[in-house]
Amino acid sequence: MSRINLCVLFGGASSEHEISLKSAASVLRGLDTEKYNIITVGITKQGDWFYLPSVTPDEVIGNLWQSCKKEPCTVSVSRSDRGIVSMASGKVLPVDVVFPVLHGENGEDGRIQGLFELAGIPCAGPGCLSCAVCMDKSVTKLIAATTGVRQADWVLVTDKNWSEKKVEEIENKFSYPVFIKPAGTGSSVGTAKANDRNGLIAGVEAALPFGGKVLVEEYINAREIETAALGNGEPEISVCGEVVASREFYSYESKYLDGTSKIVIPAELSPETSEKIRDYAKRIYMALGCRGLSRVDFFVDKTNGEIVFNEINTIPGFTDISMYAKLFAACGVEFTELLDRIIACALEE
Repeated sequence: MSRINLCVLFGGASSEHEISLKSAASVLRGLDTEKYNIITVGITKQGDWFYLPSVTPDEVIGNLWQSCKKEPCTVSVSRSDRGIVSMASGKVLPVDVVFPVLHGENGEDGRIQGLFELAGIPCAGPGCLSCAVCMDKSVTKLIAATTGVRQADWVLVTDKNWSEKKVEEIENKFSYPVFIKPAGTGSSVGTAKANDRNGLIAGVEAALPFGGKVLVEEYINAREIETAALGNGEPEISVCGEVVASREFYSYESKYLDGTSKIVIPAELSPETSEKIRDYAKRIYMALGCRGLSRVDFFVDKTNGEIVFNEINTIPGFTDISMYAKLFAACGVEFTELLDRIIACALEE
């Protein structure tokens, strides 16, 4: 049986570029080279694409890949080509399926998925529309509301409506503290907790540059619980895991810089609460039209045990600290098998 031509994309013009490098190195190490002919493509922060015929995972994670042998490349949108085109030689590298190990804008927001849909090349993970609506947390909330699952109440701030009046609206709706998060980033980039008006103004103004849309959410004194979804149609949902943040909340710094936050798998929850969370995760995944994979995150209120939907990630991290693969490992699905199943879902679609 011939090997599958698998294109692994990493990097990207995104605030989460460095996280993508870490995820991609893990994926490249985990792939079964007996099954896949791996075509590695790196995307710079400026958005330039390069085919890397012999890059190693260590060169990717160490951000040395831009000094490796490389060829400028692009995607042919001609469906008769179905591949990556070297701009140096004009040669088409046939691609059977793409694994976009890209986080954040220009990778997880539907743009890459739409490009490969035009090219007629299957792409791992949710499609163009699902990625777009899941990336914009304000749109996610509107669709998730149709499932009947409770979610944190919010006020949407944009660079067009941000004013003293909007500050007053937020303060009339919520008491402090509140959480602030850009509507279109992941990995907790730009997220802040505000304990007073000055903190609110500073947090919103720091978050607005990340796409011009910001959610200000009610504070919930809660445990952070995550689940992993795998499959097309009705997905398989993993066990629940808990993130025990080393700081006030699970910030970018506590995830990736100081490395002191802890993960507990399975989460210490009652069987009833675990099953309810897993049911809610399936409902949300299906309502948002996801396929392939996603990670679905919840809060469990420490005062009354209420389950609250937080957010969904269509291309979750694959770093050595990331929850998605750890959750399925706890279900008996090791990393190489997990990658195989994600790729199989793309080929199935």
